[in-house]
Amino acid sequence: MPSPDPSGRPAAAAALPGAVIALGWVSLFMDVSSEMIHSLLPVFLVSVLGASALSVGVIEGVAEAAASVSKVFSGVVSDWIGRRKPLVLLGYGLAALTKPLFPLATGVPAVLAARFIDRIGKGIRAAPRDALVADLTAPELRGAAYGLRQALDSVGAAAGPGIALALMAWSHDNFRLVFWVAVAPAFVAVALILFAVKEPETRRTAGARRFPVRREELLRLSAAYWRVVAFAGVLTLARFSEAFLLLRAADAGLAATYVPAILIVMNVVYSASAYPFGKLSDGIRKRSLLAAGIVLLIGADLVLAAASAVWMAVAGALLWGLHMGATQGLLSALVADAAPEDLRGTAFGMFNLVTGGAVLGASVLAGALWTASGPATTFLAGAGLAGVALLGLLAGARRRP
Repeated sequence: MPSPDPSGRPAAAAALPGAVIALGWVSLFMDVSSEMIHSLLPVFLVSVLGASALSVGVIEGVAEAAASVSKVFSGVVSDWIGRRKPLVLLGYGLAALTKPLFPLATGVPAVLAARFIDRIGKGIRAAPRDALVADLTAPELRGAAYGLRQALDSVGAAAGPGIALALMAWSHDNFRLVFWVAVAPAFVAVALILFAVKEPETRRTAGARRFPVRREELLRLSAAYWRVVAFAGVLTLARFSEAFLLLRAADAGLAATYVPAILIVMNVVYSASAYPFGKLSDGIRKRSLLAAGIVLLIGADLVLAAASAVWMAVAGALLWGLHMGATQGLLSALVADAAPEDLRGTAFGMFNLVTGGAVLGASVLAGALWTASGPATTFLAGAGLAGVALLGLLAGARRRP
């Protein structure tokens, strides 16, 4: 275990640049805001606005697909102009401005529009932010850097549902009140970007950088990079929107007031495990950690498929959080390691395009299976797709020792 520095942080965390830590706090505050809304949104759609599970799947899938497309363009532009922070600020700012649309929504189309615009903001910020973390961090610390950012992100993702749960109990299930309170932390995140995040000096000279979406530029992305992208796409097909975790908990008998507790469980575990897993990935074979993460996802799906009581839904959420902690920061570190420095934004954009398209397909499929056959079939299908990803990973290990 790394020894602490005088500030009380682990030595490895103390070695990380301040801007990387600030970006983690930005993620924390924005996730508090977002998850206060998203932890209640599926139940709000179904119980208040009368939407179906298929509608929930379509909304989530379309929103994530929109984010994925915008991630490509923002990543490319950040490489082209040689700057990341303006796009990070634009993405978080747009997301903050859309938060008031949720409490004002009176129908499914309004929620779809709000989710769509919110995810466009997420898409604009994601690839430049992830590339900025790599720009700021030494290669031997990238697992820790991405793990720390994911950990703080997940602290926010756990705190948001916790605040939502408390407000729902206090306000007697006033969804719109919770959505209004969620507006404030989003603007705190924007203020942190403005005043606490500084990007490193670039080596760009005016007119010297070519537009990255050119055949000769994309050919510089290695086969190792494309293998990471392909693997992540298959894995993401197995991991549909977390909205279905919330619906499963409600289906198992959890009252609407306490549904956000499922995301609290998942994100507390995700937050607690992301940084240790990230540090671990800096010192062991990454393929082994990915395989363990997939096994955790399969376990989560099987538990959720069989869930006949609330405790089983909680157990499934716990395993889901461990899976996220073991895989998400690691995949980002693999992308950063495999991409040329001046194409990192483009590399993260292409990576997010593929995984976002997979989220769209997975969420629509999950909604359709839920509507046609029920929740058990939905989660069994997820376990089967995760098994395909695991077999592909093991086959690749045999071909490339």
